[in-house]
Amino acid sequence: MKLLHTADWHLGKTLKGQNLLDDQKYILDEIFEVIDDQKPDAILICGDIYDRGVPPIDAVDLFNETLTKLAERNLPTLIIAGNHDSATRLNFGSELFARQNIFIAAKITDTPAQIVLNDKFGEIYFSMIPFFEPGEIKSKFFSEDAERLTYNDANKFYVDLARQKISANKRSVALAHVFLTGGVESDSERKIVGTLSNVNANIFSRYNYIALGHLHKPQKFYSGSPLKYSFDEANHKKSVTIVDIDGVGNVKTEKFELTPRRDVKVVTGTFNELIKRKPIQDYVQIILTDDVYIYETEKLRDAFPNFLEVKRENHLKSYDDASPSSFSKEDSISEQFANFFKDVMQEPMTNDEQAALEEILREVEREER
Repeated sequence: MKLLHTADWHLGKTLKGQNLLDDQKYILDEIFEVIDDQKPDAILICGDIYDRGVPPIDAVDLFNETLTKLAERNLPTLIIAGNHDSATRLNFGSELFARQNIFIAAKITDTPAQIVLNDKFGEIYFSMIPFFEPGEIKSKFFSEDAERLTYNDANKFYVDLARQKISANKRSVALAHVFLTGGVESDSERKIVGTLSNVNANIFSRYNYIALGHLHKPQKFYSGSPLKYSFDEANHKKSVTIVDIDGVGNVKTEKFELTPRRDVKVVTGTFNELIKRKPIQDYVQIILTDDVYIYETEKLRDAFPNFLEVKRENHLKSYDDASPSSFSKEDSISEQFANFFKDVMQEPMTNDEQAALEEILREVEREER
């Protein structure tokens, strides 16, 4: 059986205020090109369909269009909720969707959701494990005085519950949205403090394949997100995973790289170097290496019309770092500010800056009278 594994679409997400909906439409079209070329037997979408619990209307419309395309292809599609999704909203209409071969598991249930698909070798069992907080498992399956559960405890319990319905000789796949110990994180993932959210891979050891969501970098068990959602993902190669399971449960995987409408890049250099660059349309974080503070950063749009952020490599000294000897109570406010400016900027004020300061101080004095 051939499967397409994807996750972490984050429909409705923005990057530094930039709406990414057109980019998400573009990349979903690319995923459909992979689907039409590879002709998988089923699609696995492993959580974080949306970027937040109450997604914008245009994100919901895009997901609706996507489900319609999948239904038109009569492709069994298995979807679980991630930590960014609202389980209640994602679960809406799930019984009707199931009639179109679209199966959604957004909430924990007394019996974990299980879908059985067939190929020429027989049955493959799919356990659908949506994201949940440990407290949800505790309140549903344990007494009030039971010990507090970790994420690993809660997921192990729910996975063991799912395994009760699968014979040992049957091929099986688990869909889950978890942070496996040892996984590589990105800035755009919602963090849980410390290692409390870690889940050990061995709780899934009885499955032939684990289709996971949550981590955005493609890596073992994770398809990764189809788009770069933070600048620390600039070097990621985004993809979807094609999974082949043979008759005895052996698995082969292949990554199919995706090419975005606009890439996400980090460019570094001095202001004068960068304004001479050939224009690119990508979403860019600019890191300036100038020793002096550059105010006219909008001029960089000639080369980088879609830049989203400008940072300085040579960080300014903080006020706390200023030498106490630079300040004296006997100095005037103007002199104190000039000394502060020189300590922070590592250069004295210009005549124009000094004149502007004097005008501001005169205005403040007039207001106080």
